[in-house]
Amino acid sequence: MIKCPLCARPQEPRLICDSCGAPMPVPADFDCFSAFGLPRKLTIDASALETAYHELGRKIHPDRFASSAPNLRALSLSGTALLTRSYRTLRDPIARGLYWLELNGEKLAENNKSVPPELAETVFEVQEQLSDLRDASGDAALELRSEVERRRAELTATMDDLGVQLSRNFARWDASPQHNGNNRELVTELKTILSNIAYLRTLLRDIDRGLETLRAA
Repeated sequence: MIKCPLCARPQEPRLICDSCGAPMPVPADFDCFSAFGLPRKLTIDASALETAYHELGRKIHPDRFASSAPNLRALSLSGTALLTRSYRTLRDPIARGLYWLELNGEKLAENNKSVPPELAETVFEVQEQLSDLRDASGDAALELRSEVERRRAELTATMDDLGVQLSRNFARWDASPQHNGNNRELVTELKTILSNIAYLRTLLRDIDRGLETLRAA
């Protein structure tokens, strides 16, 4: 329990006092889910999250406390920063998944030091095509460009499929009684999905840069 700095009412940790509306101090372990009063579940209603963000943002905005005591102004600033950071983390499924790993003492980097085996061949082929495309000209360049664009469409479809896999993983987490990171199967699956997404994002970015360079030439 924490006390409101204005009305002194004790209550569960929250950004705004539910009695007088003053900005509240929060403990160090106050997480992104708590900022919105949400349970620690990975499946989130994006529309409801956005609505809550704007409502809470108005209530804790520094302009509302511009003439308040220094401690309330400081809490308003820190609370607004935390709310914004929490919204950016939770609204994006990928950022949410990475944050979930952190909450459970996991890091994607531990299993993200090399290209995922299932993507290795694709990464090699695409990089080779991009290299050939940079050196090609005439009809050969047009043919290679068409092939790269076809591959880009395939990779985009794969990204969409990974998004579906991510949603399914989230649902399994939410249905699991082990929300403390002890479900190694779900942890490994989540890491694999996020790792694949990270590499495909990089690959798609490389393709876009390669095609954009050709357009500018």
